[in-house]
Amino acid sequence: MSNQFHATLGFARQKDEADPLSKFRNEFYFPQYNGKNAIYFCGNSLGLQPKLVKGAIEQELTDWQELAVGGYLHAKNPWLYYQHNFNKPLSKILGCLEHEVTVMNTLTVNLHLMMLSFYHPTRERYKILMEAGAFPSDQYAVETQVKFHGLDPGEAIIEISPRQGEKIIREEDIIESIKKNKNSLSLVLIGGINYYSGQFFDLKMITEAAHKAGAIAGFDLAHVAGNVPIQLHDWDADFAVWCSYKYLNGGPGAVGGVYVHERYSKNINQARLAGWWGNDEAARFKMEKGFIAKPDASGWNISTAQVFNMVALKASLELFQQTTIESLSAKSKMLTGYLEFLLQQLSNINFEIITPKEPKRRGAQLSLFFKEKGKEIHQEMAGAGIIVDYREPGAIRVAPAPMYNSFEDVFRFYEILKNFNE
Repeated sequence: MSNQFHATLGFARQKDEADPLSKFRNEFYFPQYNGKNAIYFCGNSLGLQPKLVKGAIEQELTDWQELAVGGYLHAKNPWLYYQHNFNKPLSKILGCLEHEVTVMNTLTVNLHLMMLSFYHPTRERYKILMEAGAFPSDQYAVETQVKFHGLDPGEAIIEISPRQGEKIIREEDIIESIKKNKNSLSLVLIGGINYYSGQFFDLKMITEAAHKAGAIAGFDLAHVAGNVPIQLHDWDADFAVWCSYKYLNGGPGAVGGVYVHERYSKNINQARLAGWWGNDEAARFKMEKGFIAKPDASGWNISTAQVFNMVALKASLELFQQTTIESLSAKSKMLTGYLEFLLQQLSNINFEIITPKEPKRRGAQLSLFFKEKGKEIHQEMAGAGIIVDYREPGAIRVAPAPMYNSFEDVFRFYEILKNFNE
């Protein structure tokens, strides 16, 4: 791919002019630096604010002001059914059926709820397999779930690490460990894209291996949703959770998402913790004892839809519905490939790209590993109007999001770095 790139501003601008998705850039607000848009490559932490959000929030405020409780049925977007607005767009982004997806709570809360539904340890099957270096919330959730069941995390949790001297996990090591522990394995729980390295795992292969071993396959898709195309239903994943404030641009702390395969979501007797909003809608206002789950993923809803924590995501998804996740991914591969090409031209900064080189094994993120002075380099970037983030130990994560970043952004980033330490 590098043969088609050139390290010139003219080339970057030509790519932007030919980009059919470039129109979306004007639909977002950028932080400012010296009167210009900052170089924002931090969508893997918090996506930019869509310009549609303000009007969307004002609509809900107006309906609350004018209708009060009547807004549950008569708002422009009736609050009683607000969560249903997300099924169609999210099903296309996550590759599942509309009744297999819902929005509720936040990511780690949803992870706990899914584990309570799908992690049922027995004397024989009690182990959870996950990647070493998973995001801390996932580590804490798994650790405390294991303790909740009276088990020892040191015995019940299997962590797959990179091999000695390597920075990413070999997928064959995941599969081999699943096979090795097939008689004691209860759950395989993998982050679809590792937050630190940017490695995208083969979810289909992992799911097949987990099922062959008699285990459940669940995924944390925080860095996948809105980033890379996946096919949760066809790949037969059992459940997945994600947040919506990264590539989905739902705003800080925005509502989380849940996928439950229809073999479970249609089963109203599937184990779960329940609340009013997951109950059969026809019987909800009868105020009777006896929980009857809705026969879809929203049967896991617990509380009233948090309209003001969902409205920004609803606005963002209106933009996603004007394109496809496949089109966004195609641009992302070009953007990330161009970023990689330009970084390889630098000789004045000592770093290693630890994210896999193969486009199919990564999303929008490249992680730059610095053996030393990583924090100082990150501070220099911030002082030059570059917004990226630093993660211990020694990694600067750079993520050009295809919905709003441009090839010129990538070139400007390279040009600034080229002048460091001169």
